[in-house]
Amino acid sequence: MEPVSIHEGDSPLILSVPHAGTFIPAAIRDRLNNRGREIADTDWHVDRLYEGLVPGATIIKANFHRYVIDANRGGEDASLYPGQNTTGLCPLTDFDGEPIWREEQAPTADDVDQRREEFHHPYHAALEAAIARIRTAHGRAILYDCHSIRSAIPYLFEGELPALNIGTNDSNSCSPILEQLVANACSDSSFSSVLNGRFKGGWTTRHYGDPKNGVHAIQMEIAQRLYMTEAPPWDYDCDKAENLRQLLKLILGAAESAALKGEL
Repeated sequence: MEPVSIHEGDSPLILSVPHAGTFIPAAIRDRLNNRGREIADTDWHVDRLYEGLVPGATIIKANFHRYVIDANRGGEDASLYPGQNTTGLCPLTDFDGEPIWREEQAPTADDVDQRREEFHHPYHAALEAAIARIRTAHGRAILYDCHSIRSAIPYLFEGELPALNIGTNDSNSCSPILEQLVANACSDSSFSSVLNGRFKGGWTTRHYGDPKNGVHAIQMEIAQRLYMTEAPPWDYDCDKAENLRQLLKLILGAAESAALKGEL
């Protein structure tokens, strides 16, 4: 399987999907323990959730699982949230803090180097190419980073996560207009929301967001209770999802329109 799926569109909007992939090469899967093989930390069905909402959007999806290597971490593996529990570039534990590798089978430094080259680099090369192409065509690009997560994970945060978690690296990764457009749409909806709460945007948002030079990056972390069951077999709920899809379509359409009008 190719590490990255790319759908090129002519919109100023790029949808990046780093964590919905479930592919794990057999040689790596054999090193995971039983808990790791459950791949519970997948952003389940996120690609399906956004499918067709903006026909002209470019979509960059990592087909590999985050346990292979996390496409939303920097290559140097610096913590995104110093002082808080999190997972790294090649995770050693799951979101509950439990080991995911068989004894003495955790990734070595050489493994990490190989996975960077084979998986991480192609994903970010695709993002960089898409940003360059779209900024040339439109003068600006919106990188919208699509995520989801279980609603309650005590190891990572207290209580239940708000439904919609918008991350703009504390307002540094996109224009104030885009930030407010998304925040207002969420606050006007029936779903709870927060701006730059527990999730302020991962490495992708922070690395590529450069609003002064026409690249506006924003992360949307969605609590999975909004569109699926949060336990195995992690089923997609079409009825729940449709309500959410309508809001996401509104958000993305408004963002696209603002970019096309030169308002960002």
